[in-house]
Amino acid sequence: MKSPLLSLPGAVPAEGVDEGVAAHYGDLFREQRALADGTGCVDLSHRGVVAVTGEDRLSWLHLLLTQHVSDLPAGQATEALILSAHGHIEHALYLVDDGTTAWAHVEPGTQDALIAYLESMKFFYRVEVADRTADLAVVYLPAGSITEVPEDVVVRETAYGRDLFLPRAQLEEYMAKAGPPVGLLAYEALRVEHHQPRVGFETDHRTIPHELGWIGTAVHLQKGCYRGQETVARVQNLGKPPRRLVFLHLDGSEVHLPAHGTELRVADEGPDGRKIGFVTTSVRHHELGPIALALVKRNVPVDARLLAGETAAAQEVVVEP
Repeated sequence: MKSPLLSLPGAVPAEGVDEGVAAHYGDLFREQRALADGTGCVDLSHRGVVAVTGEDRLSWLHLLLTQHVSDLPAGQATEALILSAHGHIEHALYLVDDGTTAWAHVEPGTQDALIAYLESMKFFYRVEVADRTADLAVVYLPAGSITEVPEDVVVRETAYGRDLFLPRAQLEEYMAKAGPPVGLLAYEALRVEHHQPRVGFETDHRTIPHELGWIGTAVHLQKGCYRGQETVARVQNLGKPPRRLVFLHLDGSEVHLPAHGTELRVADEGPDGRKIGFVTTSVRHHELGPIALALVKRNVPVDARLLAGETAAAQEVVVEP
């Protein structure tokens, strides 16, 4: 899905999985400050949108997701994961139920695989699953925004702002009225600042929820069985996750940010030391400067200074070792 906002003056397209929307509109830090001040809006129309209807939708989703949703109140936002049989993260769903339909937005391009899995698990339950990506565009309004929301638009509201499931045909007109457009890089900078993981960025083929701090926010520890629960329970009760998410302050004198996958080493061991992790997302923040999220081995000392490639990095704890 290519957004019509890419035709706006100054729009620079995002790359990779975020292709289809603008990375920025010519002034990255101004756009970040707009979000921090509760103004502007972000075009997330490249994200997948999935709808689940039917009277059994919440009880059925409760069996499949890591989150407790069987009695989810209408209008209450939540997030949930789908795990593999071995407990590795496959999908993250950002959910809200409007009383008749459970709506979720997911990572760009992952909705087909998600829907295929959900369809395979329907059995005798009275549910219908639909891909609504072609009809609905996700728009983000920051916390504190006073921008008006059209009637009949589903809203998912959290402490960080509101996700609107806006009719795609209204996207260009609504964004023109909602305030200055803000690109995805500004949105990502605030995500990193708030230590929020993202599937495909902070995850790889073996990531488990404990490593990213998703226990409590996306994983409910007192609910019934779901695929991968055995791993979650075993780590919670008997063990410790092999890796942990950290927040990094990067050396601001470097011209280039370390790319996703850049190897991390302990600074005292030099650039040829043992690999202890990798950078997952790096951004330039309007106040904090260059920052990043990364995964490191659990036993790395919390006060150890690190090297991201050749860039010096100081860590802050996100997930306790």
